[in-house]
Amino acid sequence: MQLLYFYNFFGGSAISQFHTALGQFLNYQIVLELEDRDRILYLAVPFETYEAFFRFEPVKTAIARFQVKLLVYNTEKEEIEQWIE
Repeated sequence: MQLLYFYNFFGGSAISQFHTALGQFLNYQIVLELEDRDRILYLAVPFETYEAFFRFEPVKTAIARFQVKLLVYNTEKEEIEQWIE
């Protein structure tokens, strides 16, 4: 079963928003490991944010190191653009 964690990345600096989203995601991941190991957690990211920010090497390294699965969505069409594992 999949579980999505949506973070809008609006307001404040991009790196500050990323730190907040990553920290919250990791906390949820820990709880799921303890409570419901069958669930798969994804961080849902707007397409514009993914294209503009998630291409930087430090961000890509953090995503890889912490094994963050991403769901990239289009805010205007309200559609999923990409699942990234």
